[in-house]
Amino acid sequence: MTNRTMPLHLLKLCVGCDSIEDLRGSIERAMARRRAEGSPELYRHTTRMIPKRMEELLAGGSLYWVIRGSVLCRQELAAITPFVDDNGVSRCRLMLRPQIVPTVPQPRRPFQGWRYLRPEDAPADLSGSASEALPLQLRQELAALGLL
Repeated sequence: MTNRTMPLHLLKLCVGCDSIEDLRGSIERAMARRRAEGSPELYRHTTRMIPKRMEELLAGGSLYWVIRGSVLCRQELAAITPFVDDNGVSRCRLMLRPQIVPTVPQPRRPFQGWRYLRPEDAPADLSGSASEALPLQLRQELAALGLL
């Protein structure tokens, strides 16, 4: 038996986005700026708290985005970089792969900051599933009823 670290995920509210398309547009604009700067093409999301379980998060973890009350998508974590901002406040950059992976909607109440998300509690990817063709609102209603 190997002592392999199991991946852990993060869950975060996607403030300022009303849809996956809004998030995708924000990421595309950020990636265009990073390309123009000659920077690595990873999406940077800055957060106040620094995860203590970085090794588990970087062992294949993702950041799952809560949009308008439901987990709707995820982005793969590529790196986690703690830093101190210009005001002397410790912060953290979550470096994410720019690809968005839609997930089966999973209702979530509002919360502050981010939360750890165990793999067994994470919603399944939507890609390739029959429910992918359903309108988002219907998928959210079915998920809230436990039917998806």
